[in-house]
Amino acid sequence: MKNAIIHISVDEATAIAYNQASTEEQKKIQILLRLRAQELFTQSDVSLQQIMDDIGEKAEDRGLTPQILETLLRDEQ
Repeated sequence: MKNAIIHISVDEATAIAYNQASTEEQKKIQILLRLRAQELFTQSDVSLQQIMDDIGEKAEDRGLTPQILETLLRDEQ
C-alpha cells in the first residue's frame, strides 16, 4: 500500500515532544497512529459520531470542561 501524508493539528507540547524524538521513535509513533486511525475508520459497526462521543466522554472524565475546550479552540485561531 502506498503511503500518503495528512496533517493533523496537535497542541504545542505534543509537537515539541514529537520533533525532539529520535527518528526511530518518530517512526514508531507514526506506525501507532496509522494503526489506530485504520482501526477507527474500519470499524463498520461504530459510527464516526459514536467514536467522537466516546472521545468526548473520556476527555470529560479526564477533566476537560466545555469552558476549557472553548479556550483551547480559541487559542488555535
